[in-house]
Amino acid sequence: MKQHLTARWPILSTSIVGIYFIFFIAAAPAVPSTEETVAEKGLFESDTILNITLQGNLRNVLNDRSDLPQNFSLVLAYKKEDSTEVQLPVQVRTRGHFRRLKENCSYPPLLIQFPTQGPHLTSLFKEQKKLKLVMPCKGDEYLIREWLVYKIYNLVTPKSFRARLVKVKLEDDRNKKSIAPFYGILLEEEKQMAKRNKAVAVEQPLRPQQTQTDAFLHMAIFEYLIGNTDWSTQFQHNIKFLRTDSNSVPVTVPYDFDHSGIVNAPYALPAEELQLRSIRDRRYRGYCMSDLKVFEPIIARYNQLKNDIYKIYTSCTLLDEKYIKSTLQFLDEFYATINNPKAWQKEFSYPCDKNGTGNVVIKGLK
Repeated sequence: MKQHLTARWPILSTSIVGIYFIFFIAAAPAVPSTEETVAEKGLFESDTILNITLQGNLRNVLNDRSDLPQNFSLVLAYKKEDSTEVQLPVQVRTRGHFRRLKENCSYPPLLIQFPTQGPHLTSLFKEQKKLKLVMPCKGDEYLIREWLVYKIYNLVTPKSFRARLVKVKLEDDRNKKSIAPFYGILLEEEKQMAKRNKAVAVEQPLRPQQTQTDAFLHMAIFEYLIGNTDWSTQFQHNIKFLRTDSNSVPVTVPYDFDHSGIVNAPYALPAEELQLRSIRDRRYRGYCMSDLKVFEPIIARYNQLKNDIYKIYTSCTLLDEKYIKSTLQFLDEFYATINNPKAWQKEFSYPCDKNGTGNVVIKGLK
């Protein structure tokens, strides 16, 4: 059962004071069509699918869906460009909330922790201390769709989580039954993402108005683009914060997009309090802005990125044609809205409606 804790905050208005930085501009990422071994460069510097194997007592790991999961010693293996196999000792445990529960997902998400010394310091994972491994919940196709959502936000700003698509093979040393390899996502660790952006991670729930306005608007419109309402800054639900120094205003960084309309997972439903019929129904969940002109440069930015965003889907050979077609239509609807002044002003001013659900705060799914 999905439960949501909600609250309502006073509707506030604000105005933007300049643009705080020039957003990173990148070409659409190359999307792999074949699985290959990889050269020893940075883990997140390639879009080639990485084949990894987890070896050890996998049954106990995957069955540990408790609130206080324990660490298990496993071996993570992969092949270098010359086909030499590298084996790394790691500690692995289950993580997450909704996707950790057996009644929700086939596989729980995992946290992989690397030792402070040893062979991993000269491996592909040399810069990693720990990594989240997103496992398939109800099928590979939905995981691939979520991976592509990370690619969209990478286009918007470097203050975003990088994601690497992997093919995972499980080798249980107690159960020799073969399990077909499946796709997973290795997600950049929070502190590493912060370090890459010359910032530090902030563990402090904040109201949206306490975050950097321009970054928040880019993030909120991105969530609107993908049809995601499953987030909040007040509970740090699927949102992280970065701060460049002790005096700077925190920047919002989103993650975890499996409940978005663009992924369209079969288990995803909007919170009842939002009064939406479907996750494919968009709802802008920012806060009330008195001057709607602040949205104009953000709209211009997303128009600038339009071709690269569409290319993420049209160039991906891992998607079926039916999904590509429906996703392009979903994106068409977003662009039709932001290029119609009356339409986008109505949508983005929705949080100002005291009788609406624009100020419902989502704690998260249990």
